[in-house]
Amino acid sequence: MFTMSKRLWFQLHGWFSLPVWVLFCFICVTGTVSVISHELTWLTNSEARANNPNDLPALGVDEVINSVEKAYPTADVMSVLTYEPYLVNAVIFTDTDKPYAVAYVNQYTGEVQAVNTTISFIEFMRTLHGWLFFPWQEGYSVGYYLVSAMAFVILGALVTGLVIYKNFWRAFSQPKLRFNQGKKTFLKDLHTLSGVWSIWFMAVMALTGLWYLVQAIMWHNEIDIEEHAPLVAVSTLPADKQTPPTDLKAALAITKEKYPDFKPSYVMLPEHNRGMFNIMGSGDTIFYDNYAYSTSINPWTGEIAASKSPETMSGILTLSHIADPLHYGNIGGLWTKVIWFIFGLILTGMSITGFMMYAAKLVNNKPVKVRQAAPVNNVQEAN
Repeated sequence: MFTMSKRLWFQLHGWFSLPVWVLFCFICVTGTVSVISHELTWLTNSEARANNPNDLPALGVDEVINSVEKAYPTADVMSVLTYEPYLVNAVIFTDTDKPYAVAYVNQYTGEVQAVNTTISFIEFMRTLHGWLFFPWQEGYSVGYYLVSAMAFVILGALVTGLVIYKNFWRAFSQPKLRFNQGKKTFLKDLHTLSGVWSIWFMAVMALTGLWYLVQAIMWHNEIDIEEHAPLVAVSTLPADKQTPPTDLKAALAITKEKYPDFKPSYVMLPEHNRGMFNIMGSGDTIFYDNYAYSTSINPWTGEIAASKSPETMSGILTLSHIADPLHYGNIGGLWTKVIWFIFGLILTGMSITGFMMYAAKLVNNKPVKVRQAAPVNNVQEAN
């Protein structure tokens, strides 16, 4: 039976990291920053802060939209995004001089604090980390494939690393980091210690990355993971021009009645007379993303045409809604984000120390050229 020597396992471990080191390190860095992109936005952009010195209750989404329509009477609001309580709501709209704009509205005061016509820092980091700004074409992006394929690198490095370091559990009870035995020993101890303590994190990144790869393949092959939002049937539309009797406030109330713990995170208004209010949000389940609960409300009848919650999800739909919280660490709020950020830094450092160790080994193993002595006869002839 064929068995691999420790040397071969070590070479395999190096090849899982070395050839794609730069790309892998870059993805680790952008992912680590993405984890705290909301908090960095709050720190660096005062217009994005939802200050609430008078401890006012948050306005409803319909009132937030009213603030934008009051400031921009010709605005056509398309959707509203709700983030953490300390960040403003983002109202996406078009206007006569703005083909695409995002209004930052303080949900406590109703003030429109800024209007942005480009992508935000949060969107920039998620795009850079998710698909490296490669364009999407026919349902796929080369960048998305490249990033999600890094799951194999993490998984391969994890498995081969555990094979090489058989007594890895000793790093938990007897952590070892030698500072006085040279650079090589220090890098080895640091790489090993970081790897052992990051086993769980690497496993989570590898598994969620594999899901993203499966998701990319499904998108590429036009396999729907989630059903499209329904449309109002033409036969039920009124013959004359009317305003739908159900407005956004009523649609939100209907959704809240169905899901008592519902917190809206994304609201899309009807784009035409066959469109519905598509409302997404979170509930009382921590492992699901902010879009796990949803309703499609018919504005003409006030009925729920479609709905979704964790209780009604299929297995594959569940995977699509728990992958992001596990990957970005927002399952428990700020504290879990901090933990994910720290281990993101550790994983980035491991890619660097692993590269330094393997590069040093390659240099040390390089054959040394020995200058051969000139033949005696030639020396004598030269003299």
